[in-house]
Amino acid sequence: MTYNIGVIKGDGIGPEIVTEAIKVLDAVGAKFGHQFNYNEILMGGCSIDATGEPLTDEAIEAAKASDAVLMGSIGGNTSTSPWYKLPADKRPEAGLLKLRKSLNLFANLRPAYLYEELKEACPLRDDIIGEGFDMMIMRELTGGLYFGERSTKEENGQLVARDSLTYSETEIRRIAKRGFDIAMKRKKKVTSVDKANVLDSSRLWRKIVEEVAADYPEVTYEHMLVDNCAMQLVKDPRQFDVILTENMFGDILSDEASMVTGSIGMLSSASLNDTKFGLYEPSGGSAPDIAGQGIANPIATILSAAMMLRYSFDLDAEADAIEGAVKKVLKDGYRTIDIMPRDGSAVKQVGTVEMGDLIVARL
Repeated sequence: MTYNIGVIKGDGIGPEIVTEAIKVLDAVGAKFGHQFNYNEILMGGCSIDATGEPLTDEAIEAAKASDAVLMGSIGGNTSTSPWYKLPADKRPEAGLLKLRKSLNLFANLRPAYLYEELKEACPLRDDIIGEGFDMMIMRELTGGLYFGERSTKEENGQLVARDSLTYSETEIRRIAKRGFDIAMKRKKKVTSVDKANVLDSSRLWRKIVEEVAADYPEVTYEHMLVDNCAMQLVKDPRQFDVILTENMFGDILSDEASMVTGSIGMLSSASLNDTKFGLYEPSGGSAPDIAGQGIANPIATILSAAMMLRYSFDLDAEADAIEGAVKKVLKDGYRTIDIMPRDGSAVKQVGTVEMGDLIVARL
């Protein structure tokens, strides 16, 4: 089979980690008889430098013409980069928000899985970690505060900023259905996270989730306030299976979950629409402080490529092969700097390129 993949290498460590993911995909293609064609698309700071815009209409059309999009990371140092002297709608992250909206990528899947070999990298106590944990954070991606009306203007002699948080029944229902569908393939438990004791949007969220839950009698579900969920993630992460939540809460909680696993450099993500199309990217940022040093962890991007094979192309065996190769490399004692053990265990530190080569070798 032939698949056309849009590639957004982006900024910072993006080009380095995407290059390793492509290396792994090519190895999978050779092993299983597939052809992956790549079309590079500019977005973020590199697009600002080249076109003056964080995302052009031509780039959106190129993404739509692809079977799926693989992305690295975008943005730079918010204190020193000239990109962040631009108006908000001209900055790198504006391109990502525009792309998500243009492609209707409403469902963000962020798995948080603790590898046995990385327990030492987890900041939690052994009695909390137990046999490890495996959760999926389902984040609504095209609504809420990030896409609401906003303004900053002077009132009574001082600046006043406003951001509006809006959700419709349709937006909530479709992400809830996706969350319960994913739960049916896992441990059949959904924790819906909101702030219903304060926010009207959360009260509507809770109402619609309960309606959707009625169609999934096999799934156990519960409601949890977001502040309690943040606490429970470090108190007892093993209790969670699918965490279903809105845009901003999901952004924050998924980053917290990533650090509980030991490193954000290990966490993949997928953003899906109503079809098989998806945008696949690591959960971490562009890490401009280490860009070009060859030390970035490419595993999250490689695992994102595996998610692409699984969710967009229905290539489960190929995705399993990548995930198995990653586990084998970790079991064999190879680590990038971000996942080196604190206790001085005998492992070998490797760089970005070598980690990609090791995973390819185990395919």
